[in-house]
Amino acid sequence: MAAGPIIIPDKAVLNIALGLLNSANTFKLSYHTSSWVPNPATLEVFADVSNEIAASGGYTAGGITLANDALSISGSSVKFSSDAAELTAAGGSIPAWRWGVIRAAGTISGKVDPIVGYFLGDATPADVPATTVGNKLSFTPNAAGICTTAKAA
Repeated sequence: MAAGPIIIPDKAVLNIALGLLNSANTFKLSYHTSSWVPNPATLEVFADVSNEIAASGGYTAGGITLANDALSISGSSVKFSSDAAELTAAGGSIPAWRWGVIRAAGTISGKVDPIVGYFLGDATPADVPATTVGNKLSFTPNAAGICTTAKAA
């Protein structure tokens, strides 16, 4: 099933300009149920997000750490990317989810756990079913990056 595009909340644009996408930061991916309804006009920090899936099947509260995040510049674009993230369900299922949320972990420019972006797990939209024991829940960033912005002139 195809995931929807990652939507960059309005306030995240400011945080990006303040250095949010610094590869020295740690970035996390968390999964949330359909009960959470994102509002891009007000979504800024992880405290603004609710209804994270239960810690189960190897998924822990707060989400998965993204590895090898990097900034690169090509022409007039700055791209933020990371390796794919994968979690194999063990000891139980990883619950069904609808939304993925990417954030920087920690305090950056006075913001605690600022949001980078979020995405629908299934562009229909529908819930992504529970990941049963032995199966993998995978997040593979688009080849264009988690997000891409134009450089300032």
